[in-house]
Amino acid sequence: MSNVAANRADLLSRWASYTSLCLAVTMFVAKMTAWLLTGSVALLASVADAGVDLAGSFATLVAIHYARRPPDRGHRFGHGKAESLAAALQAVFLAGAAMTLIGEAVQRFLVPHPLAQLDMGLALIAASLVATLAMVAFETYVLKYAKSQAISASRAHYIADIVINFVVLVALGLTILTGWHSLDAGFAIGLAVFILLSAWWIAKEAFAVLLDQELPNEDRRRIREAVLSQDQVMGLHDLRTRNAGDRIFIEFHLELDPRISVEDGHSIADRVERAVRAAFPAAEVLVHQEPAGVADDRLDHRIG
Repeated sequence: MSNVAANRADLLSRWASYTSLCLAVTMFVAKMTAWLLTGSVALLASVADAGVDLAGSFATLVAIHYARRPPDRGHRFGHGKAESLAAALQAVFLAGAAMTLIGEAVQRFLVPHPLAQLDMGLALIAASLVATLAMVAFETYVLKYAKSQAISASRAHYIADIVINFVVLVALGLTILTGWHSLDAGFAIGLAVFILLSAWWIAKEAFAVLLDQELPNEDRRRIREAVLSQDQVMGLHDLRTRNAGDRIFIEFHLELDPRISVEDGHSIADRVERAVRAAFPAAEVLVHQEPAGVADDRLDHRIG
């Protein structure tokens, strides 16, 4: 990635984090107002989610600033995993809010409460839906230029918000039409389950990075093809990869003719590294040169 492209990606990521935080504050105030006016437990689900948005947006802002710091003596692999940590925190917040909401919604379902000023609640949620759609569109644009797990998690969360806001609109609308206040609690339970599923998806993506999960098999195949396509390369083994959020790390043992000089081996390894980085521009590539045909203890043999 060129310096111009990297600077553009960094600027867009920062603006996305600022915008997300501003929107989260606005949405929390608007939804809290709507809930206080109506007493709707479905709206309470939206308030809980907005509270998580607010905490998550702040965590995303901090994580993006920290993750963009260059490697230092204490963090020679960089700080990219800070974004994954922020995403994991969002998942924890979401799960906690959902479980609390389920308890409140079940109680309301068993003992329905009358709702008030539903027209005002509808107007505030409709405005929230429009603002959330705009935020998703902006973060989608940012992700075209910036590889950011924190922004990706934020976008996934706002997509979930769109669903939540729409369901709240339906719940309030049906309550107005039918007068059945138990519908509100029933929709709230469904929303809580949906929020739990969103938390699971965000956590799954975050922990894949935090636990150094291998790249997909298709990417590993592309790495092998890039290496083996180079002249004088006789093979490779012990290929290991991991995603660190803002970059990926690729390392492997490169098998070369044992009769060539160290200088020639170094030249071949440099050429191989360039070929791999051409396929994966955000990669840090580490190559260990090894004579072909050596029978040694290999990671490939240990893990199958």
